[in-house]
Amino acid sequence: MSVKHHVYLVPGFFGFTNLGELLYFGHAYEFLKQDLARRGIDAEVVTVVSHPTASIRQRTADLLKAVSETASGDDGPIHLVGHSTGGLDARLFVSPGAQVSEALELEPFARRVRTVVTVSAPHAGTPLATFFLGLFGQQLLKLLSLFTMYVLRFGRLPLSVVFRFGHLMARADDQLGWKATLLDQLFDQLLGDFSSERRDAVTKFLWDVGRDTSLIPQLTPEGIDLFNGGTHDRPGVRYGSVVTQARPPSLRTRLAAGLDPYAQLTHTIYAFVYGQTQRMPLTQLPLHTPAQTAALVQAYGAMPGPTACDGIVPTRSQVYGRVLAAVRADHLDAIGHFDQPAHQPPHVDWLISGSGFRRPQFEAMWKTIGDFLLEEEPPR
Repeated sequence: MSVKHHVYLVPGFFGFTNLGELLYFGHAYEFLKQDLARRGIDAEVVTVVSHPTASIRQRTADLLKAVSETASGDDGPIHLVGHSTGGLDARLFVSPGAQVSEALELEPFARRVRTVVTVSAPHAGTPLATFFLGLFGQQLLKLLSLFTMYVLRFGRLPLSVVFRFGHLMARADDQLGWKATLLDQLFDQLLGDFSSERRDAVTKFLWDVGRDTSLIPQLTPEGIDLFNGGTHDRPGVRYGSVVTQARPPSLRTRLAAGLDPYAQLTHTIYAFVYGQTQRMPLTQLPLHTPAQTAALVQAYGAMPGPTACDGIVPTRSQVYGRVLAAVRADHLDAIGHFDQPAHQPPHVDWLISGSGFRRPQFEAMWKTIGDFLLEEEPPR
């Protein structure tokens, strides 16, 4: 009788797996599930529902709840695949001695974990979190999360919204001209296009984002330094990482985005968050092993510089354990949110970076993840 594998996809910052048709891991879930089935592997793939911007400890408790509800019936191996902040949740889950929930015991499940894969995760933090600590950043975060959900549901934002938001971004650095009434108007216009039931769900999600933002200071380079000091690798667990690097905003990336006004103005959003992410302190960049360095050089042709990033997380912050893949992609490309509408179901992009990442690269990347999950395990 074959052993049953339990694979958990852990969402990142403001992951919205609980909003019906708005699927955070939709494409990754379907591909990984089908790929494991083709290999003849008995596997259950579960997408985890996490509090969107709660602390890493709370989000890890959410992961524990999902595991306890779906993996208690057997003693099969557990695999954790976390995108962005979800990679940090996965690391805390397996850290020896971690205490994340008073209601559930973690250790019986943590000792069953065989692999931890992190995708575009901020293992050394991200300067973008520092920006989101400010009042303007907090309001912008809620608006960006609503934008993401809107585009995944309807395909694109209304041009009237994009032009007004583009004007806001053009003046964001000095925050001149920013008015709460403008943000309120953008929220009202976008929410009005959802059905009544979906509007209530999205509103609740955004309320949760505003109510508990304790994750944000934890994702700053200084906050992650403290996290790394208390979070340790578990012996016997194999750790791997997928690393993403996007092209810096330039005339080339603007041309790659196309002439469509929507694409050009949403590229402005990408350029803004990319600029914030570039500000990684040199003292916070982690040292890499020779094998990790060699993998990055082989993939990119040279070692990524200190300002290299995927628009959300510095590239060199994403390295942890074995580098499984290092790709030219932005932060959301890696989980299937890129521009390929002809594919069924369609891939929808809202962070238009001009990366050129498409379905072949996506499938190759996730196949590599599947290979890693099923490698022969070291003796315990």
